Formats: sequence, structure tokens, C-alpha cells
Amino acid sequence: MPTSFALLVTLALTPQDAGPTGRPPLAANDTATATSAADMRPYDESISGTDATFALTPIAGGTFAMGSPEDEDERRGDELAHKVTVSPFWIGTHEVTWNEYHLFMLKLDLEERARGTREPAPQDPWADAVSRPTPPYVPMDFEMGTDGFPAVCMTQFAAKQYTKWLSMKTGRFYRLPTEAEWEYACRAGTTTAYSFGDSPDDLDAYAWYFDNADDRYHAVGTKKPNAWGLYDMHGNVAEWVLDAHDKDFYASSPAVDPIAWPRSLYPRVVRGGSWDDDAEDLRSAARRGSTKGWKVQDPQLPKSIWYHTDAKFVGFRVVRPLVEPSEEEQRAFWEADLSSIERVQQRQREGGR
Repeated sequence: MPTSFALLVTLALTPQDAGPTGRPPLAANDTATATSAADMRPYDESISGTDATFALTPIAGGTFAMGSPEDEDERRGDELAHKVTVSPFWIGTHEVTWNEYHLFMLKLDLEERARGTREPAPQDPWADAVSRPTPPYVPMDFEMGTDGFPAVCMTQFAAKQYTKWLSMKTGRFYRLPTEAEWEYACRAGTTTAYSFGDSPDDLDAYAWYFDNADDRYHAVGTKKPNAWGLYDMHGNVAEWVLDAHDKDFYASSPAVDPIAWPRSLYPRVVRGGSWDDDAEDLRSAARRGSTKGWKVQDPQLPKSIWYHTDAKFVGFRVVRPLVEPSEEEQRAFWEADLSSIERVQQRQREGGR
């Protein structure tokens, strides 16, 4: 029986985050400011109070055919082609690495301040109030590497909490991409099976996957990017998006900025395929739903809300929309908060975000 949404809310919000009210101050970054899609520029974000930075690429938004055409090789039944419009956003140029994620997961920023080796940042009171993962049972990189390598094994909830922490650390609103945003960015204007064409014969140049990865993930950005400058959209690690995996959602999907909001713990969507997947699983339209089997090795009862111990192939990248939702609605993108989700859905029905 699927986990009820009410229980999911209880699990996700225990313990409740507490901290200062209002928004944290914006971390200085002139290139991160834009008032329209035409103003958007690539920028590097610094995580305040740390040495970590990451790059973001602007995506102007537009309308595209989401899903796959009926004649695409290896097409599956949950890839119904349909027209979707997405609003402008920035997306991580690379997958989130351990260099960034360990700061959150292992509370390294707190440790440095406690040792007196790092001065407090103005955003720290807000970021410190965000719930963080419990210590892992074993190192979650499974000896595949950490410096410059993609972070893996987190639940969707953990990835969303990271985006909340990151938002508090920077003063800018970050979240996971929607499934539509992810596919739009992956395709980079193409309608072919992959962002570089229809033939998997060219996949080696763009992706780490089962045939070339030697049973492990690899450092981000070591293969060719797509036409919009995004690396590892195909392969390396599969990437969390916000959506539930609903095979019927595409048939009734809203035309603008759709999100299939999760109402149960499983299945939720990862995109892009991974180092452990075959070529057809790396197609731009390919979808995969999470399962309970991703936690088999987890020794805890009940199972951890933070770790997918058996999903060494799952990571994520972050998105920042050009137009931020209200502070109240932002909770929908970070936590299992039904009232916030309903407010966002109402705005979508009215034609806006």
C-alpha cells in the first residue's frame, strides 16, 4: 500500500524547521540579477560561509513537444508526446557535486564556524534552521570519489531540503527542476531521441553509461555538453525532478509549467539515465520511477527519509526560476506541504506561476 500523503507530510516536517522570519539577505552577485529572459546571463553562485561555487546556465523558456514520437526507437508507454510551455529559468550547468552537498549533508559549514576557521555569514541564521540529514550508515559515495564527482544516494526529500538550505545560504530561490523544465533543458531545442541526434552510436562523446563507465560515476563535465552548454544531461547520474511518476499525467498535463505533485512516497521521477543504464534509458524523453528497492541496505527501521542506500546512480541538479513564487508558495517546492501545493496549483490554473 502506498504511503499516505498525510504520513508523508508528517515524516517530511519532523522535526519542524525553526529560525528567523522573513527572507535571508541576498548574497552579492551582480550577474545573478535579471528582470526579463533577455537579461538573464550565466553566473557562478557562491555558497556563503564556504569556498564552494557552482555554475548556472540561463534557459529562456519556450514551447516544445515533451515526450517521444511514436516512431522513436525504444519508446515506452509513459512518454506520450504533448505540447508544453515552460517559463524562463536558470539550471545547474553540472550535477550537484559532493563538494557542495557534503557542506549540507555533513554540516561542514557548522563545523568550520565551531572551530573558528570560518567567519559567520549574514545568511547563516536562516540556513542553520533548515533540517539536515542524519549521519549516514556508510559513506554514500561508496568509494567512487568525492572531489568533483556527483553527489548520489539522497532521497528526493533530501535533495529538496538541500535546495531549501541553498536558498537560505544565498538569498535566491533554488529548487529541483520540474520534469518539463528538465526535458526542455536536456533537449536544447532538438526533437531527436538524444540532444545530439537519434543514433546512440554517438553517445560515448556525451555520456557516461553502462557501456563505457566501468561500473562507476565520473567527475562532472568530462563529456561534451549539449547545445545549451549543459553537461551530463545524458548519463553519469540520473537526476531527481519534482514530479511523481504518473503514467497518465501527460494525457491531462497543464499546458504551461506542469508539475505532477507527489501524493505518495513512490514512485517519483528521475531523468537522464545513469552510469548503470543502457543507452535507451538515456534518451531525452526516458523516465524512471523510484522504488522501495532503493533502500534495501538501509539498516534503519523505519527507513531513513534522507538516504537511498541502493541508488548509487541517483543525483540531482538545481533550478532557479526567473520569477520567484511568493515566500508562502516556496514551501511547496521544498517540503510536503499540501496547502502550499494547492496555492501553486491554483495560480497555474489561472495562467501564472
